[in-house]
Amino acid sequence: MDDLGMPVAVPETVGRIVSLVPSLTESVAATVPEALVGATDWCSHPADLDVTRVRGTKNPDLEAIRKLRPDVVLANAEENRAADLEALRAAGLAVWVTRIETLEDAFASLDRMFRYACRTDRPAWLDAAEAAWRAAAAGPRRTAIIPIWRRPWMVVGRDTFTGDVLKHLGVDNLYAGHAERYPKIPLPELVELRPDLVVLPDEPYAFSATDGPECFPGRTCALVSGRLLTWYGPSLVEAAALLRRDLG
Repeated sequence: MDDLGMPVAVPETVGRIVSLVPSLTESVAATVPEALVGATDWCSHPADLDVTRVRGTKNPDLEAIRKLRPDVVLANAEENRAADLEALRAAGLAVWVTRIETLEDAFASLDRMFRYACRTDRPAWLDAAEAAWRAAAAGPRRTAIIPIWRRPWMVVGRDTFTGDVLKHLGVDNLYAGHAERYPKIPLPELVELRPDLVVLPDEPYAFSATDGPECFPGRTCALVSGRLLTWYGPSLVEAAALLRRDLG
């Protein structure tokens, strides 16, 4: 069963994989690259990835996926739409859905995905990632807001992988108790909170030194890699050290 408890009829040998999630695409490419035959347009890692593109995470080309004859399609409960995944199942494809909201979820989910959905051994990089995060000391705790969009302003809210990554680094999301996972918050309210840090990732909105920090005068703004902050995969090996550096 996948992370949602859905039974998935994965064949004993898996030689053709389509991934509908950038993090999972990078994970498969680093582990069994010869099996990866399809990925979304948003799958940017590795840079030399040469597979059939099947449009986006929210609007996959279902017919193109079917024609690739995958042994399994890898998806995520947050990234992909349930209706698209159900349509792929209806077409007779094995669809393995991950659900990842914490670092611990990531390590456990990826381990199961490789062993049961990809029919391969647990990758060495996953061991290295777990070891790196076990060794990461949290340090003094600080508060933060984490904008992910502007016009309108949106921030990271409750039950997110991003918030858990920061928590492990000693940074507490001030919107972790919000009813929504990605609430829209007016800029004056964000400024009034006076967090210790404003964490500005470069995706999904491309915050930069000239686009974002000027909205939070007098606050410490940390520009960070969105991949290191939000992706679960090989990037986790170096994410703790690099994020700690960039958070200051």
